[in-house]
Amino acid sequence: MNTDSQNELFKNALPQLVPVLVPMPVDRPFTYAVPEDQAVEPGSIVKVPLGPRQVIGIVWDGDCDNIDAKKVKSISEVFDCPPIDKAMRRFVDWVSNYTLSPPGYVAKMALRAPAALDPEPMIAALQYTGQTPERLTDARRRVLEFAEDGMAWSKSGLAHVAGVTPSVVDGLTKQGVFKTVMLPAPPVVAKPDTDYGTADLTDAQVRGADELIEYVKPGTFQPILLDGVTGSGKTEVYFEAIADALEKGKQALILLPEISLTSSFLKRFENRFGAPPGEWHSDIAPRMRERVWRQVIEGQVRVVAGARSALFLPFDNLGLIIVDEEHDPAYKQQDRVFYHARDMAVVRAQLADIPIILASATPSLESHVNAEQDRYKRVVLSKRYSDAALPDLSMVDLRKNPPKRGGFLSPITLDGVRKALEKKEQALLFLNRRGYAPLTLCRVCGHRFQCPNCSTWLVEHRFRQQIQCHHCGHHEPVHESCPECGTLDHLVACGPGVERIAEELDQHFPDARTIVLSSDMAGGSKRLRLELDAIAKGEADIIVGTQLVAKGHNFPLMTFVGVVDADLGLSNGDPRAAERTYQLLSQVTGRAGRTGRKSQGLIQTYQPEHPVMQALVSGEADMFYERETLERDRAKLPPFGRLASIIISANQRSDAEQHGKGLRQGAPNQSPFSILGPADAPLALVRGRYRMRLLIHGPRGADLQGFIRAMIDKGPKERGSLKVQIDIDPQSFL
Repeated sequence: MNTDSQNELFKNALPQLVPVLVPMPVDRPFTYAVPEDQAVEPGSIVKVPLGPRQVIGIVWDGDCDNIDAKKVKSISEVFDCPPIDKAMRRFVDWVSNYTLSPPGYVAKMALRAPAALDPEPMIAALQYTGQTPERLTDARRRVLEFAEDGMAWSKSGLAHVAGVTPSVVDGLTKQGVFKTVMLPAPPVVAKPDTDYGTADLTDAQVRGADELIEYVKPGTFQPILLDGVTGSGKTEVYFEAIADALEKGKQALILLPEISLTSSFLKRFENRFGAPPGEWHSDIAPRMRERVWRQVIEGQVRVVAGARSALFLPFDNLGLIIVDEEHDPAYKQQDRVFYHARDMAVVRAQLADIPIILASATPSLESHVNAEQDRYKRVVLSKRYSDAALPDLSMVDLRKNPPKRGGFLSPITLDGVRKALEKKEQALLFLNRRGYAPLTLCRVCGHRFQCPNCSTWLVEHRFRQQIQCHHCGHHEPVHESCPECGTLDHLVACGPGVERIAEELDQHFPDARTIVLSSDMAGGSKRLRLELDAIAKGEADIIVGTQLVAKGHNFPLMTFVGVVDADLGLSNGDPRAAERTYQLLSQVTGRAGRTGRKSQGLIQTYQPEHPVMQALVSGEADMFYERETLERDRAKLPPFGRLASIIISANQRSDAEQHGKGLRQGAPNQSPFSILGPADAPLALVRGRYRMRLLIHGPRGADLQGFIRAMIDKGPKERGSLKVQIDIDPQSFL
C-alpha cells in the first residue's frame, strides 16, 4: 500500500469511543471520542464538553451509545492523575442502584476536589554546592553547618533553623554556595510508624486486639462488630488493627461522626503512630482538602480520619475500614443522595474484599442482629479501662420528686450537681433540645409564634435575642408585645432548652463555670472542638449540652450526669425511637467516671416503668436488645423487613398530593409491598414547600428498588415545582 493510501485510511479511521460519567443528574454515561494523541483507561479523569460548558468526568465501564462516531465530541483534557480504581467504580454504581440516585451525583462525591486533579507544583529549595563563600561570618557559618550534608532546604526553613535572616541565605546563593533544586510538595501528614508508640493495653484490651487482628489478618472481606462498654478503650484496640494493615502496605479509613474528630482523638492517634492521620471534614480549608484528596489517590496519605463523606475518597490501596460510633444517626446523609455511611461502608469493604470494623458501646439493632446471626464476627470488651466502674444509674420519678415551680431540675438532680462541685469534679446536664424554649405564646390571646415557611414553632434563643426556625433558618427579634393582640409583657416561654437549663443552674450555682454545648452556638464546630478540649482539661464545672456531648468524648473529671428529660425521644412515631433513646442515654451517662472515679447518673422521667428506662438502670443491655429484636421481627420492620420513604414536595399542597396519588396508582399490582399514603408528612411544610409522604413496606428479600422504579416509570413525571425524593432505609420520619 502506497503512502497516499495509508494517509487516506488513517484519515477515515474511526476514533476510539469511551463512556464518560459526568457529575450531573443523568442515568448513564455519555459517549466521547479519545483524541489521537491521548490515551485513557476505565477510571481516567477527564474534562469533556457538555453543552456550552466544560465539565469533569470519569471514563466509565461498559458499552458506548450506538451513535455515529463522526458526530461524537472529543475529550478536551486527560488529567495527570491516577485513575479511579475498579472497586471504587463498582461502589459508585452500587450506591446509585441501591439509593435510586443518578450515578453522576454519586460520582460527584468522589470528585470533591477538582483543583487536585493536576499534580501538586514542585517547590523550589536550596542545596549546598560545596563552594566556599568569599567571607565566612558567624551567621554564614551557622547556615553552612546545617546545609553541608547536602540536604535540600527551603530558604525560610534554613534561615529559621540557623537563626539568621533570609538575606544571609540570599547572599550565599548569589555567591554560588547554594543552587536551586525542585522538590515534590511535602506530604500533608507524615507516614505513620507502627512501632512509634507502645500501646499501654490492659489484659482485656490485649485479648480484644488479638482477636480483632486474627479476624482482619487474612485481608479479605470480614465485618467485625467491636462491642465494648463506654470507656473500655475500643479506640486503642482498633488502632492495633490499623497497625496490622499499615505493616502490609495498606491504607486505612476511620469514619467518625464529625464532632468526634476532636484534637483529643487526633492526639491519641499521634501518640500511637507518631503522626496524625489525614483529616477529611467540613472544617478543613479548601486547599488542604485538595492536597488530602490528591495524596490519598497517590497513596501518600496512609490513614484518613473523616466524616461520612470520606467514604468516597479514591484510595490507592485501601486495606481496612473502621466505622466508629457505628450506631450514630449522623452517618445518614439526607440531601441529594440519601445513603447511610455505615451500610455503604460495609458494601465498599465487600466490593474491595477487605475487612471492616464497626465499633460501638451501643450497637445499632442491625449490627447486633448481624452479629447474632453470625454474619458479623463479634469482639466484646465488657469492662472499662483499668477496671474503672460504670456510673451508678438511678431514675428520678418526676411524678414523685418534681422540680420547684418554674424550674425543670428535680431537687435530687440539683443535689447531685452540688456534690460533684464540692468534690471539685464536673457535672453534665443533658437535654436534647437547642435554644432557650421550644415555644413562645401569649397568655392573653393564646397566639403561638410559628415559622411562616414551615409547620413548626419558632424556638427562642435568648443568648442571641432571637426566635428562630431550626428548619429554614427564619428568625425574628424577640418580641416585647404580642403581634396578634398587642398586649405587652404577657409572652411566656414554654418548655426548656439547654439555655434555660443553664439559666436555672446559674441561679443555684452562681460561682460555677458553666458551658453550654449546642450545634447552633456561634463559632460552629471549630468552637465546639475548642470547648470540648477545655472541658477535658477541667476548665469548666458544669456542662449543659445536647446530643453533641454523647459522641465518645473523654472528660476525666466528670463524675455526675443528669438527664433532664429522658422521655423526649420516645414521644414520636419513629420505629427506632426506643433504640435511639437507649443508645443516646447510655452514651450520655457513659461520660461519667471514665478515669475510675466513683460516678453517678440520674435519669429524670415520667415513665420509670418504660422498658428503655428499666434496661438503662439495670445495665441489662441484652434484655433491651432481645425485646427490641422481637418487636421489630413481629412487625417485620428493619432489619427484618424493608422500608422506603418517598417525599413529594411542591409549592402547592394539591400538586404534591395529586402527584403522590399518581405514583401510588403506578405501583405494580402484584407485589409483596404495601404502600401507606400519600399523607401529609409530619413536617408538612418546610421552606415554603408542602410535603406529602408515601411509605413503602415489604419483606426483607423482596426487590424494593425494582418496585419503586416501576412506580416512578408508570407514574406521573415531575413538572413545575414538583420534586420527588426517595429514601431507601429511612432513618428520619419527619
